[in-house]
Amino acid sequence: MSALRDAAMNSKAWPFEEARRILKRYDGKMPEKGYVLFETGYGPSGLPHIGTFGEVARTTMIRRAFQEISDIPTRLICFSDDMDGMRKIPENVPQPEMLREHLQRPLTAVPDPFGEFESFGHHNNAMLRRFLDTFGFEYEFYSATDFYKSGRFDETLLRACERYDALMEVMLASLRDERQQTYSIFLPISPISGRVLYVPLKEVNAKDGTITFADEDGRDCTLPVTGGNVKLQWKPDFGARWAALDVDFEMYGKDHSTNTPIYDSICEILGGKKPEHFTYELFLDENGEKISKSKGNGLTIDDWLKYASTESLSYFMYQKPKTAKRMHFDVIPRAVDEYHQQLRAYPTQDAAAQVNNPVWHIHGGNPPESKMVVPFAMLLNLASVASAKDKEGLWGFIRRYAPEASPATHPDLDAAAGFALRYFQDFVAPKRVFRLPSDAERAAMQDLRGRLAVWEGGLDADALQTMVFAVGKEHGFEPLRDWFKALYEVLLGASEGPRFGGFVALYGVEETIALIDRALAGELAA
Repeated sequence: MSALRDAAMNSKAWPFEEARRILKRYDGKMPEKGYVLFETGYGPSGLPHIGTFGEVARTTMIRRAFQEISDIPTRLICFSDDMDGMRKIPENVPQPEMLREHLQRPLTAVPDPFGEFESFGHHNNAMLRRFLDTFGFEYEFYSATDFYKSGRFDETLLRACERYDALMEVMLASLRDERQQTYSIFLPISPISGRVLYVPLKEVNAKDGTITFADEDGRDCTLPVTGGNVKLQWKPDFGARWAALDVDFEMYGKDHSTNTPIYDSICEILGGKKPEHFTYELFLDENGEKISKSKGNGLTIDDWLKYASTESLSYFMYQKPKTAKRMHFDVIPRAVDEYHQQLRAYPTQDAAAQVNNPVWHIHGGNPPESKMVVPFAMLLNLASVASAKDKEGLWGFIRRYAPEASPATHPDLDAAAGFALRYFQDFVAPKRVFRLPSDAERAAMQDLRGRLAVWEGGLDADALQTMVFAVGKEHGFEPLRDWFKALYEVLLGASEGPRFGGFVALYGVEETIALIDRALAGELAA
């Protein structure tokens, strides 16, 4: 066994812990179907949000971990429940009145309000696939509409007819009395209106594989359960899909966790083996509310990629999946800088530490070298004082600080400079509040200015930091962070900031002196 595989088999990183559970499922032997199947589900009732991406990203990390500890082939399916009826109108799409006319129709039978695709379901599926392709995920896309209509689900649907009573027993035990009176695992699609009907069934004929119900005109209608004439309610559909595809692993949000015994029972009644599952905590918006496709709240994938790289989003997804995460714009800068910190650490680590490093899981064991010689937080502060209108303006400072760097040799830094300018303009600049220094702060800043004026230490960030630190100590700031907070608030208009010595090294000694002069003269606060 190689050192890396040995380290992976003992790693406490959550993707490896999950991968070992999946390997144990078959005692390390080849499954009869010849591969291990990972699945993620997507309900295209609205534009795909960042949680959907997170599901695929995290499942991919577990799949990569499995591939490190086992030679068993794997597949990943992204399954879209696009035959589901549209139950409400999303708040973030055009033409809501047009959509209202199509309520309860399968999402792939609802016109696309954007006018770009065959249907609203097709539009949302395409959006999801574009996002997944942007990140280079290896997956197979399955459409429930195709799955039901092509006959691939027929065997499972006919078995559901045969075992209808056992399936209903599981479902009815989870429902209130009122819902029990009208509930059926099968939802017929009305031949009259094309709507998905939530109606009681008058008969389930296992021999013929048909159901009978009252259609919208009140007359009895009998339909085969095959051929796309019916779909399963979403909870039975979940378990039935596991049985039909022989799924080995699926993760889902905490809001599904109470349904896990139902999904498992449905799967087993239909002849399948319940998969391994992983429950993650939910993503929240800036107000602490659950992110919803129909509301369109929280960050979208496009939102994140406007201000940071794909890798930084993957890094954010790796962190603590069992902890609820607030998905708002202010998490982006830290995610970028922490990702590059981990990249820089990776080459110095042994195999055991490398397989516990998030970048191993983001890059499938082959992380690139970080060329981010200036942190994203520092670029934001540089944007704050440099009055740069484009990233070339920031490069003037970067080249002086790191002469070996250029857009060609440091593409990640070049991209980050553009992201930082955009982020600063949209989020930092509107919130900046400069203040005048107190008398004690003024005296300390005048002292700092004087020391910078005779500074002969070049652009050594550590030496500059030591000097700034000494000024604060000598002027009696206790705790010392109050000194740095004063520098940030007076000079940068923010309550937090970078290591100030590093900022001086990047911005320049003469430029920092001029900045202090402006602040002490009251120009910034004005």
